[in-house]
Amino acid sequence: MMAQEHAFCIAIESLLKTTSYTALYVQIRVLFDELTRILNHLLAISTHSLDVGNMAPVFWAFEERERIMEFYERVSGARMHAAFYRPNDIDWTGLNYQFFLDVSIFARDCFKSLTEIFAVLTTNRIWKSRLVNVGSLNMTDAYTYGVSGPIIRSVGVKKDIRFLKSESYSHYWFLSIHGYLGKRGDSYDRFLIRMREMYESVSIIFQILSNLTLITNENVSLISEKNKKTSFFSFFDFVYLNKFKSLNFNTKYNSMESLINHFKYYSEGIKVPKGFIYKAVEAPKGEFGVSIISDGSAIPYRCKIRTPAYHHIQVMPRLVQGHFFADLVTVLGSQDIVFGDVDR
Repeated sequence: MMAQEHAFCIAIESLLKTTSYTALYVQIRVLFDELTRILNHLLAISTHSLDVGNMAPVFWAFEERERIMEFYERVSGARMHAAFYRPNDIDWTGLNYQFFLDVSIFARDCFKSLTEIFAVLTTNRIWKSRLVNVGSLNMTDAYTYGVSGPIIRSVGVKKDIRFLKSESYSHYWFLSIHGYLGKRGDSYDRFLIRMREMYESVSIIFQILSNLTLITNENVSLISEKNKKTSFFSFFDFVYLNKFKSLNFNTKYNSMESLINHFKYYSEGIKVPKGFIYKAVEAPKGEFGVSIISDGSAIPYRCKIRTPAYHHIQVMPRLVQGHFFADLVTVLGSQDIVFGDVDR
């Protein structure tokens, strides 16, 4: 969900020509994008294993998913459809020292859960017999049908928007990230890629938390000498207070001018210059893109959303050729499709 919000926001920011790759909020967006990637892949792999006949990963996966949902809820009030990203901004309300401490503890514990899921599945003879050489895709079909994400990477094509210098967004270009490719393009390769991407997401989360600590140490002199020991808390309190002009207790809640500006901003929206833009992000399921035509008002003249599931469902006839009917469940689970996307 956060990744989809991200695509819409960077499309608006591109029309506004105000995109920043070094601002603090951009790094926090990357943090939540990677939490979302873990959230998605945990559901994909655990339910896939349940369909094939293995129940154990579901319990580990849903326990970790619950903790990520809690992070969603703490910053936006919603467990799924979070309104957290804003054009050139995020909602700073729920960000504090305790939140980032909990994220770091989660990343540490999640690594252990991922290892347990990985060990249970890769050592399972039935799991491998149901996935290896089932639903294989060749490079020609991958390009023809416009697949993306783990599916196109399973055939050995290094297509990841986060790695491309011309397409990279947010803070990804400045991070140390590893990509993973498959060889056979079968269901087992897609499973391995998703597992490795979750490990990589945990690594990215630790990098972002380290970057936030460095930013804090550089800016801690802005706050006060007494708060230097609690770097996360002091810095994010400073950002939150300064953002709403709370340092002199003049907020949008007790200043009439601030209240009027806040009301106009949220009721009228942002006036976006005329133009057309297409921006995509590397969502967990694949390339998620947003096309926007602006007529200069605060409401898009046209907005077209490109979801990966609609493109992936079209390649199903090629993937199931020569297989048993029971393999249909395996192939469908390995694609990680949301049928709401397809029906939309």
